[in-house]
Amino acid sequence: MEFELDRDRLISEGSPGGEGLRLRREIGLWSAVSLMAGCMIGSGVFMSPQGVLVYMGSPGASLMVWAGCGLLAMMGALCYAELSALVPKSGGEYAYILQIFGSLPAFLVIYTFVLLVRPAAIAAVSLSFAEYAVTPFYPGCSSMPQAVLKGVAASCILLLTLVNCWSSRLATMLVNVCAVAKVFSLLVIVVGGAVVLGQGRGHTETFLLAFHNTTQQAGRIGMAFYQGMWSFDGWNNVNYVVEELKNPKQNLVWAVMIAIPLVTSLGKDSVLGAWAWLVPLAVVLSTFGSANGMFFGGSRVCYVAAREGHMPQLLSMVHVHRLTPSPALMFTTAVALVLVIPGSFSTIVNFLSFLGWITYGTTIGCLLYLRIKKKNLPRPYKVPTIIPVIMLLASLYLVLAPIIDHPQIEFLYIFLFLLSGIPVYFLFVYFHCQPRCLQMATLYLQLLLEVAPTTKNVD
Repeated sequence: MEFELDRDRLISEGSPGGEGLRLRREIGLWSAVSLMAGCMIGSGVFMSPQGVLVYMGSPGASLMVWAGCGLLAMMGALCYAELSALVPKSGGEYAYILQIFGSLPAFLVIYTFVLLVRPAAIAAVSLSFAEYAVTPFYPGCSSMPQAVLKGVAASCILLLTLVNCWSSRLATMLVNVCAVAKVFSLLVIVVGGAVVLGQGRGHTETFLLAFHNTTQQAGRIGMAFYQGMWSFDGWNNVNYVVEELKNPKQNLVWAVMIAIPLVTSLGKDSVLGAWAWLVPLAVVLSTFGSANGMFFGGSRVCYVAAREGHMPQLLSMVHVHRLTPSPALMFTTAVALVLVIPGSFSTIVNFLSFLGWITYGTTIGCLLYLRIKKKNLPRPYKVPTIIPVIMLLASLYLVLAPIIDHPQIEFLYIFLFLLSGIPVYFLFVYFHCQPRCLQMATLYLQLLLEVAPTTKNVD
């Protein structure tokens, strides 16, 4: 058939011997640092410190919580670096859980990640971008028109989709430019704040009372950490793109050691105050770059899951000329746009960490399992066992704290959504129920989008 011949041409085109296409390794060390730091320096680095201060009650205690959040993110990233050396695949948590705990747990992770967690995060950050981007056009207005906000957020998402579909190199360049711009903005804020604090006796007295009114309640301290960790969301982003990272065993560890201390040192000073005129500009740059990084990393997880048979086959394909996972990017875009319509930044963010820390805890459990059952595996890089133990305990606490401290019916809905993945897994993955109409749609879309299956990059 002519259709089948065209399909064969797409599969073999651009690859010697018809072995399939591969994603290019175009991410160097500084691009990896920008990807990690750029995702973390999003809207959360400006908004979350306010939540930390509300729960802790004092600036001094808030700074301690902020430093603790940075330490927790560093420990998690180092654990992930060891897992990446043992399982050198893109996909982050999904790839590690699939390799170690098997197909069903990995499917539940990717089911929630692709359909809810990552698109919701992109929608939340895009809404934050829209809020600060349109503020100069509505001076003195306490609430902007929702249609305008959602329109700007949707435009941001569509623009980033176009950039990421066009070229992975262009997307990483945008990550680098936004990261440099936002770090420069934050440095100006930090230096300006230091100058103001150095003027006059009143600001000096503020330091003497830095720990006044600090809360002693364990529940409020836990919620403060919950708020603070949102600012560090993205510490695992480079693990999603390991197959596109140059010299991954070395550059991943260096990216962690550079990016997380950078975010910790810049973010903590925003708790003490900032220049009002510069904050909106810094937030716009931060949110735009953060959303781009989420697109870049999140689409790769969707792509890897489809390659392993846990998502529709079309999502595992890349463009035959541009070598970008355009079907996965388009799918992520579609879900994010749907979530933008009814959502707001606060309502979306409130429940993302709950699912996120369930996944982080399960992934850290993978590392501890390998320490017990596979002691003799060659490890190019290894963290002390106490670090994953602390991370596992922290994950349990951060999952249980919001339920115990502020029980809400939404947590039950999220848990039921997670359980709904079990019948979906057995129907479409375990029993391979694939209607013929879906197979034909995949073939037609493959021709329309000019995409083809890929092979894995081997380090």
